[in-house]
Amino acid sequence: MELFAAIDTRSSAGRLTDPGPSAEQLGRLLHAAARAPDHGRIKPWRLIVLKDAVREAFTAAAALAKRARLPDMTAEQLAGERDKMNRSPAIVVIGCAVNRGQSKVPEIEQVVAAGAAAQNLFLAAHDLGYGVMWKTGAAAYDPAVKSTLGLKPDDHIVAIMHLGTRLK
Repeated sequence: MELFAAIDTRSSAGRLTDPGPSAEQLGRLLHAAARAPDHGRIKPWRLIVLKDAVREAFTAAAALAKRARLPDMTAEQLAGERDKMNRSPAIVVIGCAVNRGQSKVPEIEQVVAAGAAAQNLFLAAHDLGYGVMWKTGAAAYDPAVKSTLGLKPDDHIVAIMHLGTRLK
């Protein structure tokens, strides 16, 4: 797909189904993300593919974070929160581990670089024919959720990218 066509036709998917990107395609998407502009060449982004135990820990932490904000949630609603995340064939979280004190690059520029990595991943997935949903939500700001990904409480989750085949 030509670049401007990809930009002009890109949109967030409403719903996704299988198949998602193959392991090889995910590798290509991560490579595209890592080519983002990066003042200082410090590569502040963390590209985390949620698979197996990491995905389970992340979805559980996100659901519990929501329950902490909404203590009246029922067990069924809590399970529904987990199920929402598990519907996506693939999830890639783009975090930003801010390099504080060891870099002259301001924090905002590091976060923007991680955002550029997310946009690269989004456009690359679109180019491969996949639907993408770029999400954050309150879970992205929760220290326990960040911890499941190896991020510090003052690091950032810039994007939770759901990838798969767009449902028509």
